[in-house]
Amino acid sequence: CLPANQERFANGKLVTVQFHPSAQVVMTAGHDRSVSLFQVKNFVLYCNPRIQSIYLESFPIYKACFSVDGEQVIATGTHHKMFFVYDMMSGSIIPIQKVRGVEERFLRNFEVSPDGSFMLLTGTSGYLHLLSMKTKELISTMKVNGRCTASAFTPDSSKIYSYSKEGEVFIWDVRSRKCLHKFEDEGSLEGKCIAVSKNNQYVACGSASGVVNLYTTDVCLKENHPKPVKAIMNLVTSATCVTFNPTTEILAVASREADEAVKLV
Repeated sequence: CLPANQERFANGKLVTVQFHPSAQVVMTAGHDRSVSLFQVKNFVLYCNPRIQSIYLESFPIYKACFSVDGEQVIATGTHHKMFFVYDMMSGSIIPIQKVRGVEERFLRNFEVSPDGSFMLLTGTSGYLHLLSMKTKELISTMKVNGRCTASAFTPDSSKIYSYSKEGEVFIWDVRSRKCLHKFEDEGSLEGKCIAVSKNNQYVACGSASGVVNLYTTDVCLKENHPKPVKAIMNLVTSATCVTFNPTTEILAVASREADEAVKLV
C-alpha cells in the first residue's frame, strides 16, 4: 500500500494516526501544528485523497483523537493548558481556553471513554480530571500516588486503570470516582503505557525496561501482587504503546525510541 498520507506528508514528527470510528477516513496529526484527514481507498495502487487539513497556529500537537461518534477531533498541545475541539459537522475549530477547576500548567495526555460520555485528562502530580465529553466541563478529580503516566477505560466505560510512574496500577470506579483496588506491576521500574482488551479479559502494562506484562482482569481486581500470564520481552527500549486488536487475539507492542520497534503478539 502507498503511505496513508501520501497526499500531504507532515513537516514534523507525527504523533497521532487514527482511523475514523465509522467512515473510511484516516487522521494524522503532529508537531507541524496540523490535523489532516484522508479518505481510505481499498485499492493498493491508488493514493488516499486528502479530504482536508486544519492548521492550529503556534500549537504543536501532542495528541489528537476522534470522538466516539466521529463528529469531533480533540487535540492537545505540547506545552499548553488549553486544547482544541474541531467540529467536523460545522467545520469550526473551538478553543477550550480553560476548564474550570483544573489547575494545570500543561494538558497533554487524555483518553476518551468507549461510550463517548467522558474525557479523562492526565494532570501532573498524579491528578486525573474526569470531564463531560458533551460540555467539556469538570465532573471530578482523582489522584494516584506519584505521577500518572497512562490510563485506560474498560470497554463498558465503568472503570479506569491508571498506571503510575512508580509501577502501580490504580483501578477507579467511574460512577463513584472511588479507588476500587491497586496492584503493583511485576518488575516495573517505571510505568509507560496501559491497555485493556475489548472483551475485558486482559490488561497489558508496558514499562521503561521494554517489558510488557499481560494480566487477566479478574486477578488485577483481587491481588496486590498479581502474576502476569505472560511477560513479553521483545522490546529492548521503553514500551511506549500497547494496544489490543478488536477481537483480543493480537496485542501490538511498540517503542518510539527505536526505528521499526513494533511487535505483534
